Amino acid sequence: MKWNFRLAAAQRDIWKSSQLQAMLADAGLVISAGKMSNLWAGQPVTIRLDDLDVICDVLGCEPNDLLVPEQEKARVLRTPTASGYAAVAGERPTFERRVGRTEPPL
Repeated sequence: MKWNFRLAAAQRDIWKSSQLQAMLADAGLVISAGKMSNLWAGQPVTIRLDDLDVICDVLGCEPNDLLVPEQEKARVLRTPTASGYAAVAGERPTFERRVGRTEPPL
């Protein structure tokens, strides 16, 4: 996912993180300077859904305006490995059941 927070703010004529931070505080979402910096300039690892609701309300946007799928990252090419193919991101690995006994550890 691509985080388009800064672009969404710019489309609404909000050019400074401090301006948006004040608007969010007025709406009841108090964000520290460090967290605001990460939201503004970075790619947050996590974001609370309640916070996302307030951000969307203040910016007048939808979550899909802030979170944009990146198809090229979603398509992980399968690369051959010793055991067959590597698992695709988000796909559950499959395990082969061996028939018969294996040797005990030494």
